[in-house]
Amino acid sequence: MMAEKIRVLLAKPGLDGHDRGIKVVARALRDSGMEVIYLGIRNTPEQIVETAIQEDVDVIGLSILSGSHMYHFPRILQLLKERKAEDIVVIGGGIIPQEDKEKLEKMGVKAIFGPGTSTQEIIKKIKELIGNKKN
Repeated sequence: MMAEKIRVLLAKPGLDGHDRGIKVVARALRDSGMEVIYLGIRNTPEQIVETAIQEDVDVIGLSILSGSHMYHFPRILQLLKERKAEDIVVIGGGIIPQEDKEKLEKMGVKAIFGPGTSTQEIIKKIKELIGNKKN
């Protein structure tokens, strides 16, 4: 029996339009054997959570460079809880100050990657977080 692929939803919430980095990550995750759904830019937390549930993903990866991380991450975590989908791992990347990173991790964000993080490090962390669920 073939192992199931890790399913990852990548999205850019809010008004941030810079998407080159998330596209590089999407390609790297795909090339590592993961199934990637890229939602694109300017998504609401509601759109992201709805798609994640419909697509039965293991991971939601958010890229936020606009400074809106203290709104979007908690809102997505809240919506996942409301929909009883807290088993979906939430990770992110972008320009996020250390003190905010610590607050977000306490809220339940499982990993936050800063600028310059290697795609191999992101792949390794996702595989570690999903663990024995897949692969």
